Parts: sequence; structure tokens; C-alpha cells
Amino acid sequence: MKKENEINAVENRIKDEEVAKHTIKDSVFTNLFKEKKYLLQLYKSLHPEDAEVTEDELSDITIHNIMTDGIYNDLGFRRGNRLLILVEAQATWTENIIIRSLMYLMTTYQDYFRKTNQNIYKKAKVTFPKPELYVIFTGENSEHPEYMSLSEEFFDGEECFLEVRVKVLYGSGKDDIISQYVTFTKVYDEQRKKYGRTRTAILETIRICKDKNVLTEYLLEREKEVEAIMLAMYDEEEILLDYIRSEKYEAAREGERKADKRTAIKMLKTGKLSVEEIVQYVPSLSVEDVEKMRQELLQSV
Repeated sequence: MKKENEINAVENRIKDEEVAKHTIKDSVFTNLFKEKKYLLQLYKSLHPEDAEVTEDELSDITIHNIMTDGIYNDLGFRRGNRLLILVEAQATWTENIIIRSLMYLMTTYQDYFRKTNQNIYKKAKVTFPKPELYVIFTGENSEHPEYMSLSEEFFDGEECFLEVRVKVLYGSGKDDIISQYVTFTKVYDEQRKKYGRTRTAILETIRICKDKNVLTEYLLEREKEVEAIMLAMYDEEEILLDYIRSEKYEAAREGERKADKRTAIKMLKTGKLSVEEIVQYVPSLSVEDVEKMRQELLQSV
């Protein structure tokens, strides 16, 4: 029963977009912004006043797979004394993004102190970059709050010793890189609803976005790579589903076998049927299986 419950839990996670480890949009998100030129566009969207910044002044400090089920849609980078953490929340609104952002931030600071040889247990005050936390939301939300607050979302607005604020980015509807990425996700959602999780949905998403001048340069440069990323997701999911189906089948067979063993033992104890006759009533057991059980019963008498 425990193994069957575990299998069902994994299957449910695959069906639930919010908690799936590798969604298509996550992969494109990280693939897009690991390119310095797009990272620069992202930074300038967040800080248009910093017009003189260059690609070389941005340091990618993304931490991969820091939690048990892995986070592949997070991005961390630095610009001078400014630390920026972004979490792409997909299309499902969840206040837990605040906790994820906080955990990601603390892990990033831990890594920063280690790399800069700073000891938080010594008397000297440590130095570290000022944090900025963002989430890119790609779904529908009528309220559209500008910020998500730890105290507001989890403690009914009561003042607490720890406060965290995450700025929510929806895309302005203009041609900045954030808006283009949000549009990309919405186009994909539409094509997936139309064609399902198929290669056609992927190719149509890429075609429509190029026609709409959405991430055009990125898609022209990396069209085959983007297609491969998205197809790889389908392959991984299908492999995992095959595994789950196999495990479910084996679990069912094992349950059937245990039930047949109990039935065979009862029949053996009556002494009215031969081993060969009993096997006809318990198809999951062989003659050798039942004979072994008969010998064990005789030894226990």
C-alpha cells in the first residue's frame, strides 16, 4: 500500500503543472537568461535608470537544484552591490513563492560568504549585496498586486520579526524582454490547449512568436535548441510515466500474489485439494510455489 501511494503521489505531481520539476516554460526561462545579452535586457527592464551597465558587469549566480524536488526556473545575478533573485512562477498563483525566494536568497548568501571568505560567527561585520526579489507571473490574476509580503500573506498583516517582500512582474505589454517572455508562455498555453503536448504545439508556438516579433532573435538563433528542450521534456515525462505504469502493474501483481497465497494456505489447511488442483484457483502461483507452502505448513505442525 505504501509503495502504491508513493507511485500515485509521483503521478499526481506530473499532472500538476505547479509542482512539476521540468516544465517547458521553466527550461526556456533558464536557457534564455543564461545568455548575457538577454540577461542585460532583463536587468535594464528592472533598472532602466542604470543605462551604462554592460554585460561584463552582470554576474550569474544562479543556484541549481537546491531543494528536494529541484528548482530549475530560478535566476540569480549580481550587479555591483545589488543582488537580484527572480523566480518564474508559471501560471499558478502561490504565496509559497515568498518562502522559496527567501530560501533561495539565504542559500545564495551562504555561498557568497563562503566565496568571499567571510565568517558570520566572527566579530567583524560581514558585507553583502543588497537583495531584490522578483517573481514573473504568467497566469491570469485579477488583483495583480505589485508586491507579495510575508506578513500580509502568512500572518494577516501582523508585524513580525522577519519581513520579506517580493515584487511581482506581469509584463508591461510592451516589447521589453519580460513582456516577451510572458507572451511566449501564453502563446504556448494556447497551442498546448489546441494540439496537446505534441511537437505541433511546439513548432506552432515558435512560429507564432517569430511572426509576432516575440523573442525573435533568441528563437532565430536557437530554434532547434528550443525545440529540443521542449521535446526533451516530453521524452522525460513519457519515460517517467512508463516507469510509473510499470511500477503500478508490479504493485498490482504483488497484491494479487499475496491474496493468492492466503487463499492457497486456506485450501492446503483443509487437506481436501491436491497441489495441482489448488493452482487452478490461484493463477499467480506455480505448482512449485504451492508445494513449497505445503512443505512449510507440514514443518510448522
